[in-house]
Amino acid sequence: MPTGDAIPPLRLSPGEQQEHDHGSMETPADAARGERRALGWAAIAAAATIAWIVMPVGIGILLGTLLAFALQPPFERLRPRLGAGWSALVVVGASVLTLAGTMGGLAWLFVSKGTTLARESIASFAPGGLGQSLVTAVGQLTSRIGVSPDELSARARSAAESLAAGAASIAEVLAAATASSALGLLFATLSMHFILRNWQAVALLAQETFPLRPDYTAQLLAEFRRVGRTTLLGTIGTGLAQGVLATLGFWFTGVPEPLFFGAAAAIASLVPPVGATLVWAPAGVVLIAIGHPMLGVIELAWGAVVVALVPEYVLRPWLVGGSGHLPSLVTFAALLGGVQAFGLKGLVLGPVLMSLAVAVLRLYATEARKRRADLGSRPG
Repeated sequence: MPTGDAIPPLRLSPGEQQEHDHGSMETPADAARGERRALGWAAIAAAATIAWIVMPVGIGILLGTLLAFALQPPFERLRPRLGAGWSALVVVGASVLTLAGTMGGLAWLFVSKGTTLARESIASFAPGGLGQSLVTAVGQLTSRIGVSPDELSARARSAAESLAAGAASIAEVLAAATASSALGLLFATLSMHFILRNWQAVALLAQETFPLRPDYTAQLLAEFRRVGRTTLLGTIGTGLAQGVLATLGFWFTGVPEPLFFGAAAAIASLVPPVGATLVWAPAGVVLIAIGHPMLGVIELAWGAVVVALVPEYVLRPWLVGGSGHLPSLVTFAALLGGVQAFGLKGLVLGPVLMSLAVAVLRLYATEARKRRADLGSRPG
């Protein structure tokens, strides 16, 4: 039989030849390490799958968790009287009603008061109106760059008319945002109730499951809880306080629709780094431009001292129990970077992720110092 075209047999490597002759050389320890490695990769894949599945409602779950951290003190005060179940229901119900009332109130202010303000703005551009006076004052400056007062007045009136015409579309956008946020609010409510009742069990399970030493896991969870409470209370509390204080300033200086501009200041406080300055500073400048210099100066001084400083340096430390562990520069970078990466959600996600990352680096540095100390204590 011809053998010229036969395929020659493959030569085995020394390890394969030894395994073929004497059987497998794998020890039980090697098999256990392989199983642990495979199980670790399977756990990573499972965690990634869970994260991918819950991503559409993940911000609701995170918000509910952070709200639970923020509302833990009243829950602990109610638990001896009402029990864990009823205390959680009371805290969750009160927070949901407060959140819904706040969002509904802001929507009403922006739609109804915004429409009224837009109509008044259109009327103010008539001869002798405040809008016409403002355009005349500004036109004296813009005429130097080729924009006449008449052209400036036409543009301002057109902008006011567009704002009035867009009030209905703003209402539709708010209604659509409310409908799309209903599912997130549901998961926020469920997760808040769950965390309030079961946080200790969740923390213990994490210490048993995470591939870290239990004390390291406990430190990371404590950091997550601290920064979540700090971020949520600090952001919401200071924002509402700035809105209320700005409203008082607008009312005292005679700014039209002070509730509308106060709500705008509260929302603008979420925008780093300028915040509510986007609202009260132009109001003061406009008051000066239309012939009320004293009121304008009062508005600017009130905004710079009361609106900007009191909530940030008096109310925020009281709410969060002092300043955070991160330097101000790092916190500022986390806010800006979070907004750039995640949008408005980054106001919460940015500081939380930054604090957890810094906590991991601190744990690594602690472990590295221990290893160096152990190596230095060995003879030779």
